[in-house]
Amino acid sequence: MKKENIPNALTVGRILVIPVFILLLTLWQNPISHILSAILFAFASFTDYLDGYLARKWKVVTNFGKFADPMADKILVMTAFIMLVELRMAPAWVVALIICRELAVTGLRLLLVENGGTVLAAAMPGKIKTFSQMFAIIFLLMHWNLLGQITLYIALFFTLYSGYDYFKGASFLFKDTFK
Repeated sequence: MKKENIPNALTVGRILVIPVFILLLTLWQNPISHILSAILFAFASFTDYLDGYLARKWKVVTNFGKFADPMADKILVMTAFIMLVELRMAPAWVVALIICRELAVTGLRLLLVENGGTVLAAAMPGKIKTFSQMFAIIFLLMHWNLLGQITLYIALFFTLYSGYDYFKGASFLFKDTFK
């Protein structure tokens, strides 16, 4: 495989891991399957960092990567949160807020591109959000319940705060809304 294709292959691999992740949590309801799911999720999360790093380092950023990488991340994380609700390891209201924020910011990104091609880069609160969400999922699947719950609520805070931060930065899009 040519090195130009490796970042995109990592992204596709992350997408292909999702059904395996679901099956592990659905077919076997036991701590071992949860730990295996946590390891699989951690590996997939690491590929998120790795594909972006390699694409920038090798200067092989592609339109496919720009589209598929953030979508793969969101699908992986949202799937994990939904599965945690199913397993009664995370409150549905927390997961609902996280998913709603992800959808709202994705819509905002599309609106920004449509209105002048502005790309909404990830700011520090968004990076903390991603980091804390991924660790909350891993900790909860590992049955490190107290650490998982604390990290989940930290993730919720940064999820909502970063969403607010993104919308505040793009408020010019809505200046005519209530005139």
